[in-house]
Amino acid sequence: MSRSIRLMSVGGVVLGMHMAAMAQDAAPEAMQKVEVTGSRIPTLVTEGSSPITVLSQKDIKADGVRNAEDLLNNLPQAFAGQGAAVSNGATGTATVNLRNLGADRTLVLVNGKRLPAGSVNSSAPDLNEIPAGLIKRVEVLTGGAGAVYGAGAVAGVVNFILRDNFEGVEVQANLSGYNHQQHSDVASVVQNKGFALPGDAKFDGKTKDVSVLMGGNFADGKGNATVYFSYKETDAALQSQRDFTSCALSGSNSGYSCLGSGTQASGRVTAAADKTTGYAGGAFTNNGSGGVKAYTSADSYNYGPLNYLQRPSQNWNVTAQAHYDIDDKTRVYSEFGFHNYSTDAQIAAGGIFYGIQTTLHGDNPLLSDAWLAALGLTKGDYNSTRTVTIGKRNVEGGPRISSIADTSFREVLGVKGEVGNWTYDVFGQYARVNHSEQSKNYFSAARIAKAMDVVNVNGKAVCASYANGSDLNCVPYNLYGGTITPEQLAYLSASGQIGGYVQQIVYGGNIGTDLGVYGIKSPWSSNGVGVSFGVEHRAEKLAFIPDETSLSGDLSGGSGASPALTNGFNVKEIFGEFRLPVVENLAFAKSLDLTGSYRHSDYSTNRKSNTYGVGADWGVVDQLRVRGSYQKAVRAPTISDLYNPTTVGNNGPTSDPCSGTSPSATLAECARSGVTAAQYGTIEANSSNQYHSQTGGTATLAPERGTTYTLGLVLNPVKNLTMTLDYFNIKIKDTISAIDPTIALNQCLETGAALFCSLIHRDSQGSLWLTDTGYVVQRSANIGSVATSGFDLGASYSQRVGQFGSLAFNLNGTLMKSSSVENVPGLGSYDCTGYFGATCGTPTPKWRHKFRTTWSSPWKADVALTWRYIGRTKSELLSDNALLAGDTPATIEDHLSARNYFDLNVQYPLTKKVSLSAGINNLFDKDPPIVSTNVTAAAGTANGNTYPQVYDSMGRFIYVNVTARF
Repeated sequence: MSRSIRLMSVGGVVLGMHMAAMAQDAAPEAMQKVEVTGSRIPTLVTEGSSPITVLSQKDIKADGVRNAEDLLNNLPQAFAGQGAAVSNGATGTATVNLRNLGADRTLVLVNGKRLPAGSVNSSAPDLNEIPAGLIKRVEVLTGGAGAVYGAGAVAGVVNFILRDNFEGVEVQANLSGYNHQQHSDVASVVQNKGFALPGDAKFDGKTKDVSVLMGGNFADGKGNATVYFSYKETDAALQSQRDFTSCALSGSNSGYSCLGSGTQASGRVTAAADKTTGYAGGAFTNNGSGGVKAYTSADSYNYGPLNYLQRPSQNWNVTAQAHYDIDDKTRVYSEFGFHNYSTDAQIAAGGIFYGIQTTLHGDNPLLSDAWLAALGLTKGDYNSTRTVTIGKRNVEGGPRISSIADTSFREVLGVKGEVGNWTYDVFGQYARVNHSEQSKNYFSAARIAKAMDVVNVNGKAVCASYANGSDLNCVPYNLYGGTITPEQLAYLSASGQIGGYVQQIVYGGNIGTDLGVYGIKSPWSSNGVGVSFGVEHRAEKLAFIPDETSLSGDLSGGSGASPALTNGFNVKEIFGEFRLPVVENLAFAKSLDLTGSYRHSDYSTNRKSNTYGVGADWGVVDQLRVRGSYQKAVRAPTISDLYNPTTVGNNGPTSDPCSGTSPSATLAECARSGVTAAQYGTIEANSSNQYHSQTGGTATLAPERGTTYTLGLVLNPVKNLTMTLDYFNIKIKDTISAIDPTIALNQCLETGAALFCSLIHRDSQGSLWLTDTGYVVQRSANIGSVATSGFDLGASYSQRVGQFGSLAFNLNGTLMKSSSVENVPGLGSYDCTGYFGATCGTPTPKWRHKFRTTWSSPWKADVALTWRYIGRTKSELLSDNALLAGDTPATIEDHLSARNYFDLNVQYPLTKKVSLSAGINNLFDKDPPIVSTNVTAAAGTANGNTYPQVYDSMGRFIYVNVTARF
């Protein structure tokens, strides 16, 4: 390990401190200037005013994961975002969400240069682009660094430093998978419902990957080229493969039960009562033997088993790095990156989602005598009609699948060196991500209407559109107990295709020097003032290209209309920073350094921003340092924030208190949201808790404005012991968001305020989901604020144990003090610390930590035991804050219990050239905490009755890595 990295470990929390301890006995290496994340000033002093968490190569191997997404999610500073465990609502990307402030507020760098947006579906960078086997180290900086790197670094910065200057050949082969003994308490619930239970999993959800790294010097050592190839393949895991995800659960005070969807396999028809004729009405379904029976909740559809708990994927990666020293003062360098990631996001079968209305006639040949009697229709009489609400799950056509593929190209070309006493770095960067997405096994909403509009032509069921010649391909769909024929499926089946790309072009340069050579330094310090100045131009473009089916939103059970979008923006920037060593080697002032940075940004959207930062690093004595910083950063609106067309989708309120036969809201309250007296008590509830919202961009958005305060201590009280304690406080104003649909609906019902009630649009049936005319408006605006604060605690200690080698102990923990959101100014804020739910989203425990003990044995084997802890959280519905509080949830799901995971890793050199790393994560096969969609959102990071991006949801993770070097 280099001397510079060992110095860096004092400024941050290094989980792999055992490496530094082992290196202490090595001969000292020459000191060299390095550039540390958070500054462009090369310096020998890598301690800084802002805390940096550093992960080494050995840490990464001890974690046992082969993707950047899981590597970062193991850190207590990171929260769940998009990843392989998200199926319903998947973007196909993997993201990092520092401090739970949102993935698009975390800047991701590779070798100090930014990654582009992940895809047309995600403005956050895609971690699938990172070549995991090529990572030298990862540096995670807390808080804003916008003045150094530009917009986006509000929550922090993640910088992946890749291996270069490699000589030789290295081949890595990896195999991993899950072992699980089914032992959940909900297994009996699944069995009692008559659903299938899975057996124990010996080794499923497998991942196989292989990589080759080649490198060598050329031109008598003046240059080096490194090329890396990798391929990774991950198997799918269905929710049917785990007992606790084998059905969609619903919690009550009597325990869990299997909840299903009202759009089910045997067809569902509901007719309203008719007082004029005395018809009683009712809900009906096929009884499986040609007859009709009353529909009950027992007939609901179990949509859980076919959903993916882990998506299948394939990932190809090619990375090439090269540099050549023209002379001892000038270096030309290049970085090239390519990745192709493909995955399928699978959810339950679609079909005719319950809520569609059609009019039936007594002469409809598809209606049996039993159906005619149930619906009160006169056989053979065209004028005997009944308007009904229908639904049927397309189990014959299979599950809905979104096949997603992203292909990225990234090239960096630059030259850096020295001119006199000044250093410079001039570069250009081009990145593009091509996106392809195909949605399969859906029904066409337009064709559903035609297929259900049936007329009698000589005793034969014919589509009215066929009879009048407007659609000669139409085939009537028989959901009344008849056989679903291939012809019926072929007519209704539809697929959607979305293409497009995101593109980023950056060019710029910076110069820097140590002004000490010109005599500019503090009289109390031997070191001069370090400065850096630069300019940068960045252009972003997005092209979202849907086909006609996606454009119109014709996919029944899809995400709604997807209007085309092609737009972009550019920004011109100037920036600078300084590092001023004030004093050194005085009493109670071993060192004192001050830092400052500034950036001015001019956007083509007629917006300008100024960001800056100041910091201080005070070495009181050798055993104590005090550090602090203040940063002002911005997040610029993304292209989607600015220009997204208006659409209606399934991201609305989590429930409608005005729905159902016994609404929880009063008639007077519901009237404020547009419910009529006739509709009250008759509005259909959505059994999947998926209601509509209307979303869209706003071209006049301004950048979000964030401020970060950090204050910390670094203690070295005894030899080989380092402890860090850092306080962080991040506040973001003018957040680009929208009024939360749940809050908008609840505030309208409770207060009747026009601000909220104007956002509620009910359809002709009074619902917020049956048709696209029912929704809650959720358009982007600079209206809110978010804030978080807490403490990061780090500790590392190493000690020799005589002839038995050495032990190293490393702790990285985070105590959350606040995680607050003000959705609408003046309405009040809510704090999600210690809560989870539809509004708070992913669980935000008060305490998380990762504690590792490593034994470096005298037999060359390193054995690491890691304890990962995720604290207990409660349902937000239990909060005393009116913006979160709601109906008291069932005791069984009003909280998520704490989880303790233990991981074991062994690393051993089999020969001088071949090494082995193997281990088991979640050693004791701990199930994740269980919770239903009654208290969570219906999609996203909540999936399979838990939060699989947060907790270990598949069981024991067993892995082995073999590395051969030649």
